[in-house]
Amino acid sequence: MEIMQVVGSLVCTQRVGGLDHSNLRVLRTPKGKFNVAVDPVGASPGNWVFTASGSAARFACPDPNVLTDLTIGGIIDFWEPDG
Repeated sequence: MEIMQVVGSLVCTQRVGGLDHSNLRVLRTPKGKFNVAVDPVGASPGNWVFTASGSAARFACPDPNVLTDLTIGGIIDFWEPDG
């Protein structure tokens, strides 16, 4: 798991069947790298979240058949980043 910040939504009208109606968010790591994750929890820009990656990311979704390798697992209520 990693902690990342939501910076926005990603809109895709054409998707593979395994992503169907999944919400997609653009995330930034504390080091500034950008990633795209499936968002089953409804995170908003500015929220800090923790993520599940790899094969565990599919099981963090309501439907484990979703094609993802990064999923938001929860919204962090309080966290102070180091440095």
